[in-house]
Amino acid sequence: MKKIILTGGGTAGHVTPNLALLPALKEAGYEIRYIGSYQGIERKLIENAGVPYDGISSGKLRRYFDLKNFSDPFRVLKGYGEALRLMKRYRPDVVFSKGGFVAVPVVLAAKHYKIPVIIHESDMTPGLANKICIPSAAKVCCNFPETLKYLPEDKAVLTGSPIREELLKGDRLAGLSYAHLSADKPVLLVIGGSLGSMAVNTAVRNILPRLLDSFQIIHICGKGNLDESLIGIHGYVQYEYVDAPLKHLFAAADIVISRAGANSICELLALRKPNLLIPLSAAASRGDQILNANSFSKQGFSMVLEEEALSDETLYHAVSELYAHRSDYIQAMEHSSLNNAVATVLSLIEACTK
Repeated sequence: MKKIILTGGGTAGHVTPNLALLPALKEAGYEIRYIGSYQGIERKLIENAGVPYDGISSGKLRRYFDLKNFSDPFRVLKGYGEALRLMKRYRPDVVFSKGGFVAVPVVLAAKHYKIPVIIHESDMTPGLANKICIPSAAKVCCNFPETLKYLPEDKAVLTGSPIREELLKGDRLAGLSYAHLSADKPVLLVIGGSLGSMAVNTAVRNILPRLLDSFQIIHICGKGNLDESLIGIHGYVQYEYVDAPLKHLFAAADIVISRAGANSICELLALRKPNLLIPLSAAASRGDQILNANSFSKQGFSMVLEEEALSDETLYHAVSELYAHRSDYIQAMEHSSLNNAVATVLSLIEACTK
């Protein structure tokens, strides 16, 4: 039986594409193990999926001053030693890395034992962890055409992001029933991100009466961000977080407002959902969401409203325009070449194990 080690962690975005690959890897006959940090978010997600998990020491490599800069290099070295022992014990045929700093010692340990590594870079430009890992990789997968120029030409492959198969199996009527909404009025789904977005949540609620004239609204606002004063308003439902029923809520949605994290927007692409992206501002991030959003806008997949331009009027106008031209966005998404990422990534993995 062929053996693969998956790695990646730090955020859910470094784990969900790995989870999306699991059914295809199992069907192809792979024995799967996962290496992540001792207690990172990835541990619970992977163990819940029934995949054997090994934790290693992990430290962050920063480009700015922090007192942890003095201790984290030792954690990375410890993690490298632990990863070497795991590679020697399991002897995988291939390693697939979704990134994050926990992946660095795993990729370097694989290189030491001459085990081929495939890396996936979600964002427009590679982060520091992947920059360190790319020289050790056989192939580097990416989501955006613009990313290819930042990668070695002989390694770069435009794959898109592996999407969880269950997301594609939503049922519109089940979603409407779950949210207690009707089938005779369009649905606007608002997703603030796993931790919510104060700016997006506030902007939507500021124009709620106007939006409700035309739409029913499902608002996933993030933990601790429910507005109790709005509970019970006809046509408006809010959730802190949605797990299994999310596929049905996606199916029920006619248009979507979202942040512009790479995995989130690739899910919208796979689901063919016309979307308005409000990327995190450059002041609150390294600007990757702005680059992601602009790429999807250029390809005709998304409408973009930058946070600095967000107001009651600009949001209402953007939502109205998006709905009016929704068929144009659906058509563009249907012609995308990035809709079969799981099969494309699996073919790269198979090529490394022959």
